[in-house]
Amino acid sequence: MKCFMLPGQPLFRSPRLPQDDDWQQIVALCRSHALFDPESGEWFAPDGTDNVALQIYGVAMSLYGARLLKKSGVTPGIVAEHSMGIYPALALCGSLPEEAALEITSRGGRVMARMGISRRYGLGCVVGLTLEPLLALAKNHGVYLANQNTDRHFLLSGEELAMEAAMAEALLAGAFSARTFPCDAPLHTPLLGEMERELREIFSDYRYRDPVVPLMNHIDQSCLSGGDLAEFMYRELLLPVQWEGTYRALRGAGATLFLEVGGGDSLKKYNRWIDSQFKGNDSP
Repeated sequence: MKCFMLPGQPLFRSPRLPQDDDWQQIVALCRSHALFDPESGEWFAPDGTDNVALQIYGVAMSLYGARLLKKSGVTPGIVAEHSMGIYPALALCGSLPEEAALEITSRGGRVMARMGISRRYGLGCVVGLTLEPLLALAKNHGVYLANQNTDRHFLLSGEELAMEAAMAEALLAGAFSARTFPCDAPLHTPLLGEMERELREIFSDYRYRDPVVPLMNHIDQSCLSGGDLAEFMYRELLLPVQWEGTYRALRGAGATLFLEVGGGDSLKKYNRWIDSQFKGNDSP
C-alpha cells in the first residue's frame, strides 16, 4: 500500500521553482486565497511574516507534488501528515479544496504570529539524546517537546532565551547536535492556548468532508473523519507531533511504499532511521 506523507514547514524557499501550468495555478491560488506570492515572496496582507510565508510555500509545494503524482497515475492508499502537513493533507484527501487549504494556512499562521510581536520564540532541534533526558532538560528550562521524529531526533519549542539555554545543556548532556531556529509562535505546545478563540473561529469556518482516503493523524495515529477535523486542527497545535509512532502505525496498517509529497526529504530520513532500529524485527 502506498502512503503519501505530507511534511511540515520547510526551513527555506527553494530558489529553483517549477515553471509548468500546475505550479502557476497553485501560485494563483496562493495570491488570491493565502495573500502571498510564493514566487516573488511578496505579501498582500499587512500581518504576513517570513515564517508564515514558509508555511504557505510548504503547503503549495505539497499541493503541486500531489498534482504531479495524480497525473502520473500514482494514488495513495493512506495519507499521513506531519505538523503543518495537515493542511495540504486535507486537500489530498478531499476534505477541503486546494484554495481552502492555502487560505486556512495563511489565516491560522498570521493569527499565531501575533504571539511573536511582544515575545521571541525559538525551535530547538536536538539530535542524539534519548527522550527521558530530553524531557528533563526541557522541563528544567521551561520549554516543551514539539516533535518526536525518531528516538534520537526531537524538536523543542518555547521562548528563545530559554531555548538557547536548553540547547547548551543538551550539548553538555551528549547531544550530537543542538541548534536553535527563530519562529513566530511556540507550535505544538500548550502556550498556543493563548490564541484559542481566534484559532477555533478560523477552523470552524470551513466545512470538512470525510476523507476519501484514510488520513492518519500524528497525535494518536487514529484516522480522522470530517467531523473530527475542526477540533483536531486546534488540538494538534497544542500537542507534540509523534512521527515515530505514526510511521510505526502506518507500517502496521500495511503501508509499504512511502512517498514524501512536498519539498525536501526529512520524513524519508526519519523513516530510514526508525527502520534501522528494527532491523531483523518483522513488526515496526
